[in-house]
Amino acid sequence: MDWSRAKNVLIFTFLLLNLVLGYQLWSDMRETAGPSLDFTSLDADTQRLMEEKGIQVLAPIPGGTPELPKLSYTYVEGENGKRVKLAKPVDSKLIFSQPELTEALRSEIPDIASYDYDPLAEYDSDDAFGAFVLHPLVEGRWPLFKVDLELYYSNQKITEYRKIPVELTTTEEKETALPAAKALGRLVDNYLPMEAIVKDIRLGYYGRDFNSDNQVAVAVWRFILEDGQEYYVQMNGDVISPKTEQTEEL
Repeated sequence: MDWSRAKNVLIFTFLLLNLVLGYQLWSDMRETAGPSLDFTSLDADTQRLMEEKGIQVLAPIPGGTPELPKLSYTYVEGENGKRVKLAKPVDSKLIFSQPELTEALRSEIPDIASYDYDPLAEYDSDDAFGAFVLHPLVEGRWPLFKVDLELYYSNQKITEYRKIPVELTTTEEKETALPAAKALGRLVDNYLPMEAIVKDIRLGYYGRDFNSDNQVAVAVWRFILEDGQEYYVQMNGDVISPKTEQTEEL
């Protein structure tokens, strides 16, 4: 056997294998990180201002301009949103899937499948309970923020829930979404503080109470910062701050 030739073949094979594995790793990293790091949808002024203010965006910036139906909703009579104890506590997990949660609570909350779990809205209540938060889905796609189903847990058990039931009504009239990049640009220009870190961007509706039987919801882009601050940008560019419950015109 020609050991010198065999050695050269082995070296060439290992080099080729390393090239293949290296390309695969680069491709996987590109697919994973690319959407979060692609700021080409932002205009040059926004990118410059982000750099000057030290603003970071750790969430993908959605593309496109989807059309959303006009939405109104009414509160269901006879339901006052009080906390209700579950007949049988359900195990909670640090990480769980939506189907698991739906199946475990379907018998006590029959319409839970029409809600969507929002991990960024989870909070600690004043009585040593934590709460998982879910939002009703409009046409199975877009969450209605601020109208919540709260699942209270303690000692790794979900023991109570609180829900403000609503009936959703959509119309055939559509509203074209403001591009997420433009909504982000408005926040960068006028609202986001120095060193702000945007960790989530999501399209949905913001429910607002006008002290009437019929409530009107507006389509919004929700932006959540690393410190928990939330901003809601409407399709006309107005910004809603939930801490003040005011709409500010740009």
